[in-house]
Amino acid sequence: MASPKFESRKAADLAYIEHRGPYDKVPWEAYIERLYGWAKNQKVMPGFYPMGIYLDEPRTCDPMNCRSEIAIPFKGKAKEEAGIKIRHMPALKVATISHKGPGSEFQNTYNTLTSWIDKKGYILAGPPMEVYSKKPEVMNGVTILYAKVMMPVKKK
Repeated sequence: MASPKFESRKAADLAYIEHRGPYDKVPWEAYIERLYGWAKNQKVMPGFYPMGIYLDEPRTCDPMNCRSEIAIPFKGKAKEEAGIKIRHMPALKVATISHKGPGSEFQNTYNTLTSWIDKKGYILAGPPMEVYSKKPEVMNGVTILYAKVMMPVKKK
């Protein structure tokens, strides 16, 4: 696992689909296909890396009620349509760590990052995001995820 670090994330326009339910049951491929299809119809330039924004803490929220937004950044003028919403994400300071492994190991990645944030004298300033740098691969029957976990932070 890579070491955590701080990064500045540029402001971006996001197209997203709201999802409610367990984070490990999000119909990723269908949502991503819809988002890139929307970008093509709207004649906007989509970003390469889809992302998930996780609005609830699954350890304290009923998994059936966990809210997430599956999103792609884009450049250009566009309209919301067919369940695809748009919002502007401001520039953020984030603590980040790379995750490569099965989804079952995400909790370890999150624990490493949150304790590092605390040690550095920061607190969370927004919901965690995961940016997916490449498609998941199945190795020996286990799905390996490639994600950059980002948590917006501010000084304590």
